[in-house]
Amino acid sequence: MTTYAETPPPPTASNSDCQYTVQQVLGIWAAATIPMAALAWIVWPSLRNGTDLNPGMLYWLLMVTGMMWQFVLAVVILHRELGTLRWSVVAPRIWAQQPRNPRTGLRSPRSWWAILPITALFAALTLTGDLLAPVFDGLGWIAPAGTELRQLASPEFEGQWWILGVALVSFAFNYVLGEELLFRGVLLPKMRGVFGKWDWLANNALFTAYHLHKIWALPLIFLTSLPFSWAARRYRTIWFSIILHSIEGVVVFVMIYAVVSGILFA
Repeated sequence: MTTYAETPPPPTASNSDCQYTVQQVLGIWAAATIPMAALAWIVWPSLRNGTDLNPGMLYWLLMVTGMMWQFVLAVVILHRELGTLRWSVVAPRIWAQQPRNPRTGLRSPRSWWAILPITALFAALTLTGDLLAPVFDGLGWIAPAGTELRQLASPEFEGQWWILGVALVSFAFNYVLGEELLFRGVLLPKMRGVFGKWDWLANNALFTAYHLHKIWALPLIFLTSLPFSWAARRYRTIWFSIILHSIEGVVVFVMIYAVVSGILFA
């Protein structure tokens, strides 16, 4: 009796290797954007007059809630793609890894030093944004009163140490588990198939457009966040964009501490 070796099936790309289609990219973007916009433009106005909570604090808490949703969304997407949430599998998918050499694609510990000039570039763009701010002041009428974080710099919050807890949660879900995980971790590694070498720029455009809850600030957000996607793509590591984005969070946390501790009003 003659036996024949079973012919193995042709290799196919796993879900973790497949690039997103335009529809998938926009679908994920919408799933993150619409809830944030609804919280800002529908939920917040309907609640602010019916609660004793400071309108700015209420707005902040709603935005944190929206960023928590982004974390849930990212986790669901990753689990559906990978079939597991083991860190050893998730980490390379979201580029939670050492920087790669842009030429060879190999791990490059020396590339960590690149964060220094990139941070300087980010600082320069932020300064440029501040200088250009008067140009976009005409959009200020769109911003509802009470939505700017700087309005929390009030003596009424002195001694309210629980606000530091809110700041820590906000930091975690804004700069690590929410926006960065979804845009630079879930989306960016899967966008080259559609956008080619300009995937980082398309990612930044989507990240900017996601801020419909701060529509008056879109031009400045686009400018100052350019290094986030560019650095993450060039060095294939989410850590660069997290570090750059977190600089804003450190400034906010210091400001909140100064308010709560009373230093700001001494």
